[in-house]
Amino acid sequence: MDKRLYPISESFFNEKINSLIVGSYSAAGRPQRITNYQVFCAALYVLRTGSSWRDLPKVYGYWHSLYLRFKKSSDRGLWWKILQELQRHKVVTINVVMADSTTMKVHRHGGGLKGGSKRKVEIPQA
Repeated sequence: MDKRLYPISESFFNEKINSLIVGSYSAAGRPQRITNYQVFCAALYVLRTGSSWRDLPKVYGYWHSLYLRFKKSSDRGLWWKILQELQRHKVVTINVVMADSTTMKVHRHGGGLKGGSKRKVEIPQA
């Protein structure tokens, strides 16, 4: 198995992560063709490389199925639970960086037009 495509072992995944994923889904519906391990590794690939979901290697499966599974789990907050659990077991370290206009210099043309917008907005009278 290629380390770039599958950065963690399947045994580690089954031991630490799979129980979190299985616990957040119901067993209703069709059996899934793509395993949780493939979805997890595909999401890591997209996050690591910055490529689009459509450009995923074929070894993971159909890109749209992977994207939908990632999106649904992300909407449920599953990825934060996984990260918190891995950090709790000291497997990963999460560093959160906040950036705003006080920490980054904006180019002088990045603030918009001087003096604001010349267009006047008319408010209808009721």
